[in-house]
Amino acid sequence: MEPVYTTQITKIKDGKKIETDDTLVREIKLELIVNGERVGAVMATPVDQEALALGYLMSENIIETFDDITRMELVNDGMGVEIEAKVNAANIGKLNAEGVVISGCGRGMTANIDPEAIEAKVIHNPLTIEASLLSTQMSQFYTECPLYEQTGCVHTAKLFLDEKTFFIGEDIAQHNTIDKAIGKARLAGADVSKAFLMVSGRLSSEMVAKAVMHGIPILVSRTASTCLGLMIAKKFNLTLVGFARNDRMNIYNAPERIHV
Repeated sequence: MEPVYTTQITKIKDGKKIETDDTLVREIKLELIVNGERVGAVMATPVDQEALALGYLMSENIIETFDDITRMELVNDGMGVEIEAKVNAANIGKLNAEGVVISGCGRGMTANIDPEAIEAKVIHNPLTIEASLLSTQMSQFYTECPLYEQTGCVHTAKLFLDEKTFFIGEDIAQHNTIDKAIGKARLAGADVSKAFLMVSGRLSSEMVAKAVMHGIPILVSRTASTCLGLMIAKKFNLTLVGFARNDRMNIYNAPERIHV
């Protein structure tokens, strides 16, 4: 499986919309099968899967050394790694076999991208915004994040309703920033369906799933989407925007919500 994916996007440049091809990094759920049993899965780019599986299992103290492995094989078209090895069975038991280690920072377990766990419906929200407003807000974004200003070492998220009503989340874990921003909005009684969400990091599956689950119609980043992030956006009619810098942006899905 190739680690990249080509898709058609709508690009806004010099006040015009143009259709063009773009390349996204792929994101897969890599199944980990140890001694014939599925012990978990990690969200990952499909390169160096065997190395990832080994590193993860050793980090979890399930496999002590490489010498304990008798067989390791990539299976299911690169979507799984089968390993036969001497293992610490007690530590395997501590893993949640139904969980997925998300590709965001940290080792958080999530079920957000499992079809049964996403209970949000397709987004029919008619909200539209001007591209100029989005560009202005993205330019201001980092100047409103004190931890980022101080350290340059955190991810950030901003949920924007209007000039006086917005909510900032900052955290070393990318996915936590969305939870913080939305949590603040919920505590304030804000209607998040009337907002658009800006994030500092890539638009990977767990980031897109969080926006969908809260019914937020527009998700924006300064960086790119993954393939799986785009597939989720398409399924739920989320407007997905990447590389929003200065007066430019790439709209991966549902461009009708962005006006020029």
